Amino acid sequence: MKAFRLDELEAERAANDGAYLQFLREKNMSVGLYALDAGVQDPQQPHGQDEVYFVVSGRAAITVGMETTQVARGSVVYVPAGVAHKFHHISEDLRVLVIFSPPES
Repeated sequence: MKAFRLDELEAERAANDGAYLQFLREKNMSVGLYALDAGVQDPQQPHGQDEVYFVVSGRAAITVGMETTQVARGSVVYVPAGVAHKFHHISEDLRVLVIFSPPES
């Protein structure tokens, strides 16, 4: 078993001065914590893997392809591989668990 605490992951991510911290990598998936503060621009480009976002905290909009929806704590969003997507209009600091399958390269 591998178990993680979000507060510890957030501290590690912040200590490494990055928006993204991959904390689990297995044969068929990887998982990370993504952080975007209120008002910032999301620099993401399309990924070669399917993704699932689980919003831990914060508020924003996300556009996936041509569709836009509002997200907040508890929201889950699926993004197919290769599809353009970005968080925007981030009104509260956003913390998101990201699951990639297969693992992020």
